[in-house]
Amino acid sequence: MAQSNYIFQTDRLGVREITQKDTAFIIAILNTPGWLRFIGNRNVNTEKQAKKYIKEGPVKSYKDNAYGLWMVVRKEDELAIGTCGILKRTNLSTPDIGFAFLPEFNGKAYAFEIATATLAYAKCHLNIPVVSAITVPDNKRSIRLLEKLGLKYIETIYLTGEKENLLLYRSS
Repeated sequence: MAQSNYIFQTDRLGVREITQKDTAFIIAILNTPGWLRFIGNRNVNTEKQAKKYIKEGPVKSYKDNAYGLWMVVRKEDELAIGTCGILKRTNLSTPDIGFAFLPEFNGKAYAFEIATATLAYAKCHLNIPVVSAITVPDNKRSIRLLEKLGLKYIETIYLTGEKENLLLYRSS
């Protein structure tokens, strides 16, 4: 079931922009135990808060940067299963990759599949030769994925507004 609005796709997955129609998904993913533990509470619990998050986050990034956090959907049934994309943070020297999946879709190699395609898209279509990644030190799954993607640990950093140190990884 191919969709024409995919930014890019893999064998099993498609990536599209997040829209205001995705509020229920955004509320769900931003409140999973993994998101709350490893990324942080964004205080998005209502449809109104989700619409604001989408407008001021992904949609603003698409407009400002021509990239951002995208929706990951399973092509077989168009089910939204996670997010993955390239983010531009003012306190990092290069754009960084971010990803998160609903818990029931962990352990199925979806994250590796779409993150690999996202890095290729960033390099070939967005002309971003070097991509960073940040994660909290106890997010072992993320660290394993970043290393499997070929990103290398650079240093431990502290970003303004964050509660804890973060591990900085970078592609070569």
